[in-house]
This record gives sequence, C-alpha cells and structure tokens, in this order.
Amino acid sequence: MTSLPRTDPGPDAPLRAALRYGVIGLAVLVVLAVALATTIAGLPGLWGALIGAAIGGVFILSTAAVVLYSAKLTPTMAQIVILGSWVGKMFVTLIAVGVLRRFDFFDPVALFLTVVGALLIVLGAETWGVLRTKVPSGPPLPETRDESAGQA
Repeated sequence: MTSLPRTDPGPDAPLRAALRYGVIGLAVLVVLAVALATTIAGLPGLWGALIGAAIGGVFILSTAAVVLYSAKLTPTMAQIVILGSWVGKMFVTLIAVGVLRRFDFFDPVALFLTVVGALLIVLGAETWGVLRTKVPSGPPLPETRDESAGQA
C-alpha cells in the first residue's frame, strides 16, 4: 500500500494564494462599500461602489493573474506580457474613467473611495496571501512508501 502523493506547494503557490486572498478581500469590500454607499447616497452610491470595486479590483487582481500566467514563459516573454498588460490596464482604465465622466447616475465620491479601498484592501490581502504561503526552499523530498503492506 502506498501513501498518498505529496502535496507540497509548487513555486506558484504564493501567487495562487495572492489571487485567492485578493478575491476574498474584494468580495468583502464590495459588500461593505455597497452597504455603506447605498445607505449614505442611495442608488447613485450603490452604482459608485460597484463601479469603483470593478475598476480597483480588476486593476490589482489582473496583475497577479498575469504574473501567475507569465511565470511559465521565458523571462523575456514574461517581461513583455507583464509590461503589455500594465499598458493595457492603464489604457482601459483611462477610457473607462473618460466615459464615466459623461454620466451622472453614480456617486463619484463612492466610486473614488471604493477604488482606493479596493487598491489598498486587495493589495494588502494579496500580500497577506503571499506571506502566509509556505514554499519549500530545498530539493523535493523522496516520496515515502509503506513497504510492509506489500509483504505477506
């Protein structure tokens, strides 16, 4: 009888934990920001909080996702992908803000505070996830087997 395979975390475990904790942090922020903004500013506050969480959350979470994806690429390709994603995020964010300036269905204060909150909370949650993840630093240990199970 053999034991279960080892489930040591791989080298990408910190980035996976960062994404997991970041999504959890964003979900908590959305609930709190929507409740608070809706209470204070009504329906425009609700829209401001939702749009702000989307802008801030996607901006930060996409960075961790792109770094996780590009870890499997060559260093040169990884740099190109990460730089390209950063330029793309800036471009999309500027367009989104430019388009949103024309509308007044949302509360701009709720949007701004939620974007700032998303940046701080999601980045903090991702950092917490990376710091809490234990990754082996040496060579992998050999798998252990139960030798007595095969003998009668």
